[in-house]
Amino acid sequence: MVDSRLSEPGDAVRRRRECEGCGNRFTTYERTESNVTVLKRDGRRERFDDQKLLGGLERAANKRPVSSEQLEELSESIAAAVRRAGPEVEASQIGDLAERGLAALDPVSGILFASVYRNLADLDELESVVRRYKEDPLPGADQLALEGDPDPSGPESSIGLSPLGTPRRVAHTRRGHARQP
Repeated sequence: MVDSRLSEPGDAVRRRRECEGCGNRFTTYERTESNVTVLKRDGRRERFDDQKLLGGLERAANKRPVSSEQLEELSESIAAAVRRAGPEVEASQIGDLAERGLAALDPVSGILFASVYRNLADLDELESVVRRYKEDPLPGADQLALEGDPDPSGPESSIGLSPLGTPRRVAHTRRGHARQP
C-alpha cells in the first residue's frame, strides 16, 4: 500500500496500492458494511441497500441534466447520513433526503421522485409539490432543514429550558486569565 486516506463522502477509505509483481499502481475504496435496518411504511423491516437507493435516484433523474457522478455523490451522502442515524431508520427519512437532494440538483428530477415516493394521486397533489418547491427554499448542502417552527427563538422555543421544560438557572461567573508559567 502506497497511500491511505478518507475519501470525500467521509465513510470510505481510499487506498493507493502498488502491485509487487509489475509495479503498476491502482486505487481501491473500502466502505463500511451497513447493518442499518429500514422500517418500511407497511411495517416490514429490510436491510439498507445503497445500490437500491442509487437505482431509485437514477430512475428519477433519467434523461435529465444530472450526471451519474452527482447521483453517486448524493447516494453516498444519504447512505452516510443513514449510517449516522443509528441501527434503524424509517424509509420516509431516506425518501425525504433523496427528494431534497434530487431537488437541489434538478427540481424536475425531485418532482419525478416525489410523484412515485409520495404516491401522488392527482394533479392537485402534484401542483402542491411544485408550489412547495417554488415557495420553500431548499437547505444548502451545509445547512439543516428547519422542521416545524421556522423561528427557533420564537415564543414556543425551548432554548434556555431544561430537558423537563423548566427554565434553567444559569450562573454567570467571570473567570480570570490562566496563570502563565
